[in-house]
Formats: sequence, structure tokens, C-alpha cells
Amino acid sequence: MFQQYQNPLALIARILLALLFLIAGFGKIGGFAGTAGYIASKGLPLPELGAAIAVIVEFGGALALIAGFQTRIVALVMAVFTIATGVIFHNYWAMPADQVMVNQIMFMKNLSIAGGLLMLSAFGAGSLSLDAKRKA
Repeated sequence: MFQQYQNPLALIARILLALLFLIAGFGKIGGFAGTAGYIASKGLPLPELGAAIAVIVEFGGALALIAGFQTRIVALVMAVFTIATGVIFHNYWAMPADQVMVNQIMFMKNLSIAGGLLMLSAFGAGSLSLDAKRKA
């Protein structure tokens, strides 16, 4: 029964996963200095480069996922990025008690999103994608 819905569901999944990144990446474009400042506050080197990478991965990756372009590679890169940002920016295990709960939720959200991205990496974008059009 679900076989007939596989490709529309894959498209919806790509859009829903990408939406979070599209909005976050767009916000980083408009607030680039603030993003770089936040990265610097975590003690990371080259905060402007880090902010630029975040914009490319989030905004560019989201557009690629929506279109279904190089989906397996893009989703894998985004999954690694999402896990890394969770460990760096939502390290609830090293935070004061009043910050633990919200950051634990954010960390787990990142892991869950990475799981969805890894599914896309494993199974591809489906037939409603540029990847499928390029193969045909």
C-alpha cells in the first residue's frame, strides 16, 4: 500500500527537513556578524569562515534537498554538520543546571534530524527529484 506513496512522501520529507535549514541559513545571511560572534563566543577559530560554512551548508544544502540535487551527498554533509553543531553548541552535559533541559532537547533534535538526513543519504531522493531526472 505504501509503495504508491513512496515518492511523494520522499519529496515531503525532503521539504520538511530542508525547511528548518532554509530558515536558519537565511537568518544567518541577514545576521552574519551575530552568527560569527556566537561562533567566536564558543572559542572556535575563524568564526567568519565558520559562519560562511554554516550559510552554505544550511541555505545551500536546503535548496539542494528541496530540488533533490545530489541528495545523498548533500544529506550526508548536512547530517555530519548537524551532529557537529549539536555537540559544539548544545553540549548540555557541560552547561549550568538552568540551561541543561533546553539544550538537551536541542541536542536530541539535532540527532533526530541527522537521522532523517542519513535516511535520505541511504535511500536517495525518490523519483520526484533532479537526481532522478538526471538518471533518466
